[in-house]
Amino acid sequence: MILKKINSFKIDHEKLEKGLYVSSVYKYNECILTTFDLRMKKPNNNDYLSNESIHTLEHLIASILRSNIEYENRIIYFGPMGCRTGFYLIIKSEEDIDSFTIKSLLTFTFETIINYEDNIPGVDNSSCGNYLEHNLISAKNEALAYLNDVLNQLNETNTKYAK
Repeated sequence: MILKKINSFKIDHEKLEKGLYVSSVYKYNECILTTFDLRMKKPNNNDYLSNESIHTLEHLIASILRSNIEYENRIIYFGPMGCRTGFYLIIKSEEDIDSFTIKSLLTFTFETIINYEDNIPGVDNSSCGNYLEHNLISAKNEALAYLNDVLNQLNETNTKYAK
């Protein structure tokens, strides 16, 4: 079997910086599914998200996104990249959306994490398969860095993949 090279493997990771990129767009029936690349770390730079940070960010971001009245039924998927440099977010819409369209949603999400003081959602042995591997402080630090480095600086450079 010959495996197709998926879109994310076609991106030159030597040139890829932190950003908020549109990774792919697919039309499905009358909907458009847009995959966003929330790149929190520069690839292959010996600076990766810790497993604890990823896990906590995944629980918090997924919960915040699915609690948003405008987006709760439009979030198809949110999850981490295996390379530990960021996350993928798939949103359903009726028209094309870009990074600037979801900037306010993600800014709210990351600000919520930075200020979060409650229990991490879904962190018990009946709700999570690895409930002991979390770190709220580390997740908050990563959220603050992404907010400052990407979302507050969003521009054409950090929203378009380098060729």
